[in-house]
Amino acid sequence: MLRPVPRKRRGRLDDEVVLREAYKEHAEELFAFARRSLSDAGVAEEVVQETFLRAWRSADRYEPATASLRTWLFSICRNIVIDTHRASAVRPRSADTDPKDTPPADTPVHEPLEQLLVGLQVEEALRRLSDQHRLVLVEVHLRDRPAAEVADQLGIPEGTVRSRVYYALKALKLVMEEMGWQGEH
Repeated sequence: MLRPVPRKRRGRLDDEVVLREAYKEHAEELFAFARRSLSDAGVAEEVVQETFLRAWRSADRYEPATASLRTWLFSICRNIVIDTHRASAVRPRSADTDPKDTPPADTPVHEPLEQLLVGLQVEEALRRLSDQHRLVLVEVHLRDRPAAEVADQLGIPEGTVRSRVYYALKALKLVMEEMGWQGEH
C-alpha cells in the first residue's frame, strides 16, 4: 500500500525551523558541489555556511513559483564559488598548504547549523550596538587588529579604543541576553 508522502513545512528561510530543514536536506549536496569546484574541504564548508547565511538574509526574495529551494540555494552557492575563485586568483593559496591535508570529497559537512545560527544571532546583536561600539568590536575582535592600530585609524587615543571595547562587550552581552541567548557566558 502506498502511503502519502508527508508534506514538508513550507515557509520562509528566515524561520529557524524551515532553515534547519533546508540545511538538513541540502547542505551535503551543496558541500559536495563546492568541494568539487574548489578542491578544498575547509573552503567548501565556508561556502555552504555563506550560502545559508545569504539565503537567510534574502529569504524575502525567494519565490517558490520561480524555482525550487534546491535550485535557488545552488544558484547562491554557485555565485559564492565564483566569488571565491576570483578572490583566490587575487590571493593565491599559500605554499605551505598541503593538498594531502584536504579531506576526501565525500566527507560530510563538519560545521553544524548551530554555528551558523549563533553567527546570525551575534550579527543581529552587533547591529543593535552603537556605531562606535560596533566598529571597535569588529576591528579589534573580529579582524584581530591591535587597539593601537585601530586608534591610529580612527584618530583617537588607544585608551579610548580599549574603553570602547570594554563597554561594547558589556553592551553586547546585555543585548544577547535580551535576545534570549543561552550560550556560555
